[in-house]
Amino acid sequence: MKAGIINVTGYGGAELARILSRHPELDVVSVTGRSSAGKRLAEVFPHLSGTDMPITEELEAETDIVFSALPHAASAERLMPLIEAGTKVVDFSADFRLKDPAVYTEWYTVDHPSPSTLQAAAYGLPELNRDEIRTSNLVANPGCYPTASILAMAPAVAGGLITEDVIIDAKSGVSGAGRALSLNTHFSEVDENVKAYSVGGHRHMPEVTQELARINPGPELRLTFLTHLIPMVRGILVSCYAPLNTAVTGTGDGAAAHVRAAYKSYYRDEPFVIVTDEPPATKQTLGANNCLIYPTIDPRTDRLVVIACIDNLVKGAAGEAVQNANIMLGLPETAGLQQLAIYP
Repeated sequence: MKAGIINVTGYGGAELARILSRHPELDVVSVTGRSSAGKRLAEVFPHLSGTDMPITEELEAETDIVFSALPHAASAERLMPLIEAGTKVVDFSADFRLKDPAVYTEWYTVDHPSPSTLQAAAYGLPELNRDEIRTSNLVANPGCYPTASILAMAPAVAGGLITEDVIIDAKSGVSGAGRALSLNTHFSEVDENVKAYSVGGHRHMPEVTQELARINPGPELRLTFLTHLIPMVRGILVSCYAPLNTAVTGTGDGAAAHVRAAYKSYYRDEPFVIVTDEPPATKQTLGANNCLIYPTIDPRTDRLVVIACIDNLVKGAAGEAVQNANIMLGLPETAGLQQLAIYP
């Protein structure tokens, strides 16, 4: 089968090309780039010399599926002709993640170019929406923070293990900010430095609340979502906290056993989610499509504590996109994604 990549020259697009270079069923036949049009892929990214091809302004070959790694607003505009033609599309941007166009406008400060498409798009978190993804031609790849956060909290929300107050403390490597030059990601600003940002509300937060509400439309979660930039290239670690619903979980050792059993059961058939016996570290996901999750409780406060790790460019972007494409095309879900993490 044939794939095209729109905007291959960002971190997400380049990582997608790397993963697809080893995919047994999908071949990249055309790639586009804005500033690098006219160059060859190996000229811009020497590590991709094995799949060398020209970078063009538009896709120049017939494809079975198209991946767009453009930023929000630009992506929807570029994809509309493909969507209207019935082409299978996986979009990396936020343009099709939120179902309510007013919420999209509030958080992204632009009006959506085609609000009618939002309800038709599948939110591309396979562990929650596999059947919807399978029958859709348009899949919105989740944000990197929401992937880790939703997977961390989904079993607790689904099982009614917690009350409504949830805190998610999230940390990301610098590659999550993209490849464009910025003072905030300049080496001198980032090295040996940790800082919180978007303290008033990160634009990935509405994704988390939207999808967790779909799991359990009970009392609305009161979510505090705080993001931090960490001086590393790749990786996301989220630490999540919520009071236990002790009427369901009990307390003490019994509560801890109940929580772990619930998480193990929820993810027992998932190839890329691993419930760990020890708190995971970001390096344990480097280059792999895995999400590592460690659920426990604080017995002194009857509070759930969940730690989750992903590689923001793989399970948080390109790897999840390939996982979605495999489902859409009827291929084995793990095809091209079985590489182990690079450690240390």
